[in-house]
Amino acid sequence: MRTPRILMCSPDYYGIEYEINPWMSKHRGSTPERAQQQWRKLYETLVGLGVKVELMTPQPGLPDLVFTANAGLVFHQRFYSSRFRHEVRARETPHFDAWAATHGFEVYTLPEGMYFEGAGDALFCGKILFAGYRIRSDVRGHQWLGQSIQRLVLPLELINPYFYHLDTCFCPLAPGEALYFPGAFDHYGQRVLQAHIPRLLEVSESDAQRFGCNAVVVDKTVIINAGCDKLSSDLASWGYRPVSLELGEFIKSGGSAKCLTLRLDGEEAAIWD
Repeated sequence: MRTPRILMCSPDYYGIEYEINPWMSKHRGSTPERAQQQWRKLYETLVGLGVKVELMTPQPGLPDLVFTANAGLVFHQRFYSSRFRHEVRARETPHFDAWAATHGFEVYTLPEGMYFEGAGDALFCGKILFAGYRIRSDVRGHQWLGQSIQRLVLPLELINPYFYHLDTCFCPLAPGEALYFPGAFDHYGQRVLQAHIPRLLEVSESDAQRFGCNAVVVDKTVIINAGCDKLSSDLASWGYRPVSLELGEFIKSGGSAKCLTLRLDGEEAAIWD
């Protein structure tokens, strides 16, 4: 059995220094001590599940470097680097790329003019790569990516600004299984998911607002933000073991468990071969 590998970055410089999604408020801000405690609990939970957690070095002036899911997309030993829509996050890219290059990955960069925000907007379920677009990433970037990895990419239009990345409203659990919040997608996107994923677990709006879909899956364990009681019950009925962690300091920036992690060896639901 393989050892899961996940990239994380300590929130030493995390804070709400700008506003680029509806969750962020510089006025409200964040509590550094609480953010450290919540991040540490997630880290310790993953290690306890047998995950090899690799760490990036935090950088001053890059408060969102903690959200490693947005670094890029990993496919085998390729690292497809993100092209962020917002300049405040684009400054993270050299650090992510340098980490990948020094850890055995071949770094690929999308052509200029294409926006692509990594595993935040690109998630495998089986052999298909599901890709969120409109708010942060765009369809051209996903088309280029599909040609490069020679895989079917199915674009899903995100229509709710509160669910600005695909990983805030969709989480593959295993090949052919996923959870999702329908209200984040247009009707066509909902039909695409229903047509290509045999088992879909619908997440309530209240649990979605608590970032229940922004989950980390390790084998049959699903780590979600605290307070998603119905989702926890539904996951258990599907044979999964839900683990609830308080991650409210990161929800203030529009992220939760999934956003704080980048799977380096392939998601549980991904079929690469």
